[in-house]
Amino acid sequence: LSGGQRQRVAMGRAIVRQPAAFLMDEPLSNLDAKLRVQMRAEIARLQRDLGVTTFYVTHDQVEAMTMGDRVAVIKDGYLQQVDAPQNLYESPTNVFVAAFIGSPSMNLYDAALTADGDSGGVEIGSQRVALSPETLTKRPALRSYSGQHIVVGIRPEDIEDAATAADDSTDRRLRATVKLVEALGSELMIHLAIDAKTVNSGDPDAPEELLGEGVANAVARFSPRSRVGIDENIEIAVAAENMHFFDSQTHDAIWS
Repeated sequence: LSGGQRQRVAMGRAIVRQPAAFLMDEPLSNLDAKLRVQMRAEIARLQRDLGVTTFYVTHDQVEAMTMGDRVAVIKDGYLQQVDAPQNLYESPTNVFVAAFIGSPSMNLYDAALTADGDSGGVEIGSQRVALSPETLTKRPALRSYSGQHIVVGIRPEDIEDAATAADDSTDRRLRATVKLVEALGSELMIHLAIDAKTVNSGDPDAPEELLGEGVANAVARFSPRSRVGIDENIEIAVAAENMHFFDSQTHDAIWS
């Protein structure tokens, strides 16, 4: 039997014993991508049918998000956050969780915050993105960081090609250079270089050569209607209302 087949046999042996709880440690690690998707669905179905509490250890955040009712994110033996998968995605408690949940990972930048009354913005490198009054109202603690540096997080799905974006607000755009275009049919995965300083999420797998440099790589999900090309200088539209903000010292999220 192959490694993947032996893994499935071991799972079957454990399940037929009808235990009070399942403890699974990366049970799909030796399977190919297609079979892994099928087995994820099968394990989730079995868990629902049997009603057995299951502790499932994985380094694959896609498995955690698609299979878990609640997900615990652990770093260096310390619990970072326990929550429903969607809450981890929408409201990460710190920079590490923000970067770990989501694929491709969240883009993280050092930025200077300005907030004056109902208006505000973040200076990312040499460029500025305006913040709406709603954003400042939703996160009143941001005002106390005015004039200070914070960490700004932008998910790839919150970046659009300005040429095809529905929002024509020019104060929420950044200039960028296209470095790579990955055509996936339903979407384009665009690798960009912008004038900004990236922030290390604390993930040991982060590419060290890209950290702390003047030009930061960013990843964006574009509509397949976009016609951008490699080495082209473009404008990108940022969904500022979906930005994430973190304390630059503690890396904890800035909420209330």
